[in-house]
Amino acid sequence: MISSIFVVGPAGSGKSTFTAAFREWMIKNEYDAVVVNLDPGADVLPYEPDVDVRDLINLGDIMSEYGLGPNGAQIVAADMIANYAEEIKKNVDSYDSDYILYDTAGQLELFAFRASSNFLVDFLGEERSMITFMFDPALARTPSGFVSLLLLSSTVHFRFYKPYVNILTKIDLLDDDDLSDIAEWSENWESLYQSLIKEKPSMRRELNIELFKSLETMDAFKKLIPTSARMLYGYEDVYNTIQMVFAGGEDLEKR
Repeated sequence: MISSIFVVGPAGSGKSTFTAAFREWMIKNEYDAVVVNLDPGADVLPYEPDVDVRDLINLGDIMSEYGLGPNGAQIVAADMIANYAEEIKKNVDSYDSDYILYDTAGQLELFAFRASSNFLVDFLGEERSMITFMFDPALARTPSGFVSLLLLSSTVHFRFYKPYVNILTKIDLLDDDDLSDIAEWSENWESLYQSLIKEKPSMRRELNIELFKSLETMDAFKKLIPTSARMLYGYEDVYNTIQMVFAGGEDLEKR
């Protein structure tokens, strides 16, 4: 059965690059993946989408019709996508594929915090939907930044309440020490806490310590999967995680 993977994360975290690289990895391993662009504001994409919401929604037309600026048009467009859900699903269903990769809007709030997105995930992905949340290494390299991303990831999870996995992108941009620290924080929450309390005293540090305690209470921590699109590194781990959720770890059939 087809699995729907919704790629979510803050602006600049590497959603589209991850999507392109994961499809490349799938093809190299004789699997198949269809890519759907759900960002009507995307100017350039690192892949050729099989289904593209820009064919249905034009930001320039929305700006002209409603007298809006770019930001307002993005918000309207994010909600309008739901009106085209049946057409998107019809186009997606015309493909015989293993995974459907949905590349979501560049700005996290345009997807994660709009009521229309809950409908889209349920309608397009039905019972086989998964959220992949991108951790930007530029923010994840500090304890406070790491906690901030954990909070965002947890908020997205609670918004959609679907299986999800946290992914560290662009690890080739990290030095060995930073990558080692992030890996340790991901696997050892006490290590993250100790790193937090060692930060320079400030209101931000105190806030993040309290956020950490709340996240711990909610059991919101998930181990990060490190990836690099440039090196096609880590995508086998992503694939194995998805297969464990939807197929008990059984491999897809080669195509």
